[in-house]
Amino acid sequence: MNTVLYFSTRGAVYETRAYTKADIDRLVQDRQLHCLTSTDRRFDFWFSPSRPGCQSRINQRATELFLATTNFTAKSVPLLPGCIVVATHDADGDLDGLSWQQLDLLVRRNRSLTDRDLRILERRIARHDRRQPRPAAPAATGHSARPRIPAAH
Repeated sequence: MNTVLYFSTRGAVYETRAYTKADIDRLVQDRQLHCLTSTDRRFDFWFSPSRPGCQSRINQRATELFLATTNFTAKSVPLLPGCIVVATHDADGDLDGLSWQQLDLLVRRNRSLTDRDLRILERRIARHDRRQPRPAAPAATGHSARPRIPAAH
């Protein structure tokens, strides 16, 4: 069984299955897969970078886990965009599922983050969100929704 973790952009984490990179591609919903690996090379974080001009929400929970499994600091960890799949690989480099021991290790490492690290990361993500272009407001048409009725004086 190839168990992987799927981190949605809304904060929910799902345990699902993936057997090939094509399965991960379908989960992430893009063709341009990128992979970052934890410092100990046990965990692979699969994602699709946002395209220029395209808003992509930062995945805070996955970024926190990536911070917990690498030597990055909260100030230097890459902000992971969109949906993220966390898996592992075998000795040949092929996709492999997460074992219960690896899932437990991820939980322990995630709990090792300090409140300070989490605050710094939250501020970075908020700063990133503020820099993103806002969606254009609908243009005013000059017509009101109701016809105007003159007031009696």
